[in-house]
This record gives sequence, C-alpha cells and structure tokens, in this order.
Amino acid sequence: MPSSLLVRRMAMSDLELALEWAAEEGWNPGLDDAGAFLAADPDGFLVAERDGEAVACISAVRSGEDYGFIGFFICRPDCRGKGYGAVIWERAMAYLEGRTVGLDAVLAQEGRYAKSGFVGDYHTLRHGGVAMAEPPMDPRVAILGKGVMPSVLAYDRDLVPAPRETFLKAWCTPMAASRRGFVFMDEGTLRGYGVIRQCREGFKVGPLFADTPEIAETLFRVLAGEVRGQMIFLDVPAANEAGLDLAEKYELSPEFETVRMYRGDRPDLDLARTFGITTLELG
Repeated sequence: MPSSLLVRRMAMSDLELALEWAAEEGWNPGLDDAGAFLAADPDGFLVAERDGEAVACISAVRSGEDYGFIGFFICRPDCRGKGYGAVIWERAMAYLEGRTVGLDAVLAQEGRYAKSGFVGDYHTLRHGGVAMAEPPMDPRVAILGKGVMPSVLAYDRDLVPAPRETFLKAWCTPMAASRRGFVFMDEGTLRGYGVIRQCREGFKVGPLFADTPEIAETLFRVLAGEVRGQMIFLDVPAANEAGLDLAEKYELSPEFETVRMYRGDRPDLDLARTFGITTLELG
C-alpha cells in the first residue's frame, strides 16, 4: 500500500464529495442521489485518504446473496499514477469476493476491465435533448406512492440482476423534492413504472421499465411532460430497438456510450422491457 494511504468506509460527506468528482468527470449525478445510493449498501462505499485528504473513491455494492456492482471508481486527477486507484480497487473487489460483479465501463476502459476478468455484455446509449412530449390523459397512470411500492419492488426484481429493495425504497418513497415517479396500472396489475429526477444538468429518466413499447411511451410522455421545455436524458440499452426508437421519436440524440461488463455468471436480463436504466454510475 502506498505510504500513508488509508481506505475506509464513506460517511455521507464523503459521498457528497464523490458525487462532486463524478460531476467533474461528466457523469451528471442527481441533486438528491447520495441518500439513496448510500442506503443501497452503507459498507460498500469506500474512500482512500492520504494525509487526511481524499484521493480516490469507489463503490462496491452488494445486492442479494451473489451479486455486486462497482461504480464511482475515481482517482483525484492530481493523484493519478501513484497506485491509489489500484489499492482501493483491490479493497472493493475483495468486498465482493465470491459474487458476480457488474460495472458500466466507458468504451476507452473496456480493455482495462477485461484484464481483470470482466466480459462485455451489452452497450447502453445515453440520449439527450429538450423535453417536448405532451403528457397523455390516461387513467391507467398514477403517481408512484407507498401504496403501490410492493408491486413496484416485485416488478423491478424481474428486470435487474439482484434484489435492490433498500435502494429502490429510498429512490422512490418518499419521493425527494427533485424526483417524481409514476406507475402504469392495467386492471389492478402493474405493467410498468418510471422515475425522473433533477440532475446537475437537466433531468434523467430512470428506471423506465414497461411490458410493451406503448406503455413505455405513455410513461415517458408523463415523465417528460413534468419538465417540458428542459433538458432530459434517457439511458437506453442498445439491444432494445423499441427504446432507441422512443428516444429518436422524441428527438433525443445519442451522446454517450457505456458497456455493461460482468465478472462471473452473466445475469439473464429482459432488456426488451428495459427502456431506461439506473445504476450507481449512470443514475
């Protein structure tokens, strides 16, 4: 370990600093992300200090019994090339030992993670533009509140690699002032839900899950209608052609690309119902 380097669990103030670093890297985090992210796994957010100053950070969040996710892997620009990133990376991977581990890599770093045993699965395209959608008048759409939360948790579980109840409850209920969520109910059955939140720049939609492209479009129109005339972003798996069509229809242009990578067993995900993703990296 480099001299005088201490790796410890993050406090809330450390995570706020990590979010600032993320913003400087161009990741555009949400205004109220910290609480929900930390709730996902309070022991999984790590900061490296040198002489009492933060020099690197990473998240290694455990989900369920056999899955984990790496995010927020940042070394302060003036401290790069000194081995600090390697130390905190090793600590994070040790925390996730024995689990399938996922991460979202920018394309330039895909080879680096491949050397650590990660294999690319699917690409995600961030689309952005001005929200111009007209919100529909559809009685099947309702506000995402506590009463429907059990159904949202059950629905979400089918579309992500592992349970994330603690994170999702913090993400959705009670809704922070900067986040709004809606569900699509058909004869008492939840068939989709989506959340939009305010970020450093504009608003991000995510997650956006739906049984059909038509339901996804309805929810997107409701969410985008909440912030009509302002910048909006949607992270769509490239494998979901209907999701890409949705972004194009509402004049959102691709501007950023990542690749989802896994080390260990590849989760079997239903990307056809995944129109907008939310992870610790992308939001």
